[in-house]
Amino acid sequence: MSNPVTTDAAEKRGIVRQVVDFLVSEPADTYRLLFYVGLVGFISITLFPFYWLFILAVTPRGQLRNMGLVPEGFNPSVFLTVLQEYPLHHYIFNSIVIAGITVVICLVIGSLAGYAFGRVEFRGKGPLMLLLLLISYFPGITYLIPLFEMLSGTLTIGVFVTPDLYNTPWSMAFPFTMLSLPLTIFILTTFYSQIPDGLEDAARVEGTTRLGALFRVIIPLSAPGVATAAIIVFIGVYREFFFSFMMTDGQPDNWAVLVYGILNFQQQHTELWNLMAAASLIGILPVALLVILAQKHIVRGLTSGGLKE
Repeated sequence: MSNPVTTDAAEKRGIVRQVVDFLVSEPADTYRLLFYVGLVGFISITLFPFYWLFILAVTPRGQLRNMGLVPEGFNPSVFLTVLQEYPLHHYIFNSIVIAGITVVICLVIGSLAGYAFGRVEFRGKGPLMLLLLLISYFPGITYLIPLFEMLSGTLTIGVFVTPDLYNTPWSMAFPFTMLSLPLTIFILTTFYSQIPDGLEDAARVEGTTRLGALFRVIIPLSAPGVATAAIIVFIGVYREFFFSFMMTDGQPDNWAVLVYGILNFQQQHTELWNLMAAASLIGILPVALLVILAQKHIVRGLTSGGLKE
């Protein structure tokens, strides 16, 4: 008489062996299965924080302690509360303006520097690019004291006194530009160096200067790289808080940014978690819309930037 436990173990081993044999005999199906499993896992991990924010936002405050994967209640009016009773839209506008200013400055300076590094031969180009990239590895806090003195009007050099830019968008746009320029220059250098010389030479023959060739030939042909650099800089500045915390007083009329507005829901003795979650979701919308509109350029920029014609 056979042992039932032994029989069950043999059947389980048989099932496992069949699965293993199938995976080994069908490698294409195995790779496809692993790909979809990994894709589903990645999407789930990526989207779960946003889902949790949504659940936290729509759950009434009295039921937050019992909050689960499915909300106990549903209170969508919290989104209207954030926009009507609090100046969140003002904070979002400030972040967009500061990020836009930084993107424009970075693209202008980065295009000129990227053209020089990518298409002009000069002595010390390699070490200078390496030095530029090394500077980008220093955390922003290392520049805090000199930047604060320079931008708050307390730095005096001889008879020259730096202007007081406290509570202005420039007090944040300048540090963000300094921190974002190395990566911008590196991205644009990679793309500009791949444009065939014949196209620029043809423009030069027709009387166009180097600067004209840059804006009429090089930049249009490098649109994916320019868009990629612009979006990376915009997102980095849009979500920044450290320098804006130091260079503003937190008031929306004085160019305080989005994160400041979200933290205002954290009061002295209580935290309005549902309002913070709703404000966070609303604050994500401008960046999400920008990425959706420019996703083709982003993909082309990230993929073609590593190819050599």
